[in-house]
Amino acid sequence: MSGVDTITVPHLGTSTIGYRLGGPYDASLPTLVMVNSFSTSAELYRPQFADEQLGAAANLLALEPYGHGRTRASYEQFTYWDSAIAGLQVLDALGIPEAFVLGTSQGGWVAARMAVLAPQRVTGIILLGTSMDYESQRSRDLGCWDGIGFNTPAIDALAEEVGEDWVVPAGLVDAVLTEGLGEDVPPEERAFWHATHRQNYAGDAGRQRLRLCAVNLRDRDGLHGRLDGVRCPVLWMHGTADPVYSVANAEEEIGLFVNSPDAELRVVDGGRHFLSASHPAEVDTATIGFIDRWR
Repeated sequence: MSGVDTITVPHLGTSTIGYRLGGPYDASLPTLVMVNSFSTSAELYRPQFADEQLGAAANLLALEPYGHGRTRASYEQFTYWDSAIAGLQVLDALGIPEAFVLGTSQGGWVAARMAVLAPQRVTGIILLGTSMDYESQRSRDLGCWDGIGFNTPAIDALAEEVGEDWVVPAGLVDAVLTEGLGEDVPPEERAFWHATHRQNYAGDAGRQRLRLCAVNLRDRDGLHGRLDGVRCPVLWMHGTADPVYSVANAEEEIGLFVNSPDAELRVVDGGRHFLSASHPAEVDTATIGFIDRWR
């Protein structure tokens, strides 16, 4: 995908953050930050960058969290809080005073953390196929996946040092695609993501980044006690065909945004976990309406 670049921020001993702007920054428009899901990259938002109406409504800025895409840090360890802080520092570096933040799956956790950390900077958040909990028994009781069971084998398998000819196992990529987009991923899309993962997770450094991504996914802290710090509008979109986090969980957690001026859940019939990729028209139309209402 053309236009992907890096920018330097001071967090974690100095970091280079992978990002893509949809075009020259226009200060007269609001900005929409987009944060990708587990092991993907800015390329997750190809449909959004291709949407002319969305591009006319906002500056589109995809940010790659730590452990993903082209983002690198001087320090080896990182959490979702670090990705949220770095995202705010990218806004500083680009001279963007405030932004809406959209996040898919783990990107939703980063979006919520950005809103908690800097309520004066985040105009609104759009959460797609996500959860505000840790990988708890409560969430499993509500029909969410067993994130511990999914991630632990990968974490164990990635624990040993490897040679520089190593690339991410195809089975892990297929497991991510199945959870995110279902069994019927088109062959060209599957091939694209296999190639992208092999590029982003190669050699021992790639192994370490991927392992830490899985550790963060499995062992993250929940946000239930912090969501009263979100003071901006919230739009949560959740698909009925999401096998990772359930609509029942979203219905319960949307009520935790007690200090948001408007917190709305929209259920998308047939929507997958990577909702921005499986149902871009629905997501983009709702996002344009949300931005127009709250800009």
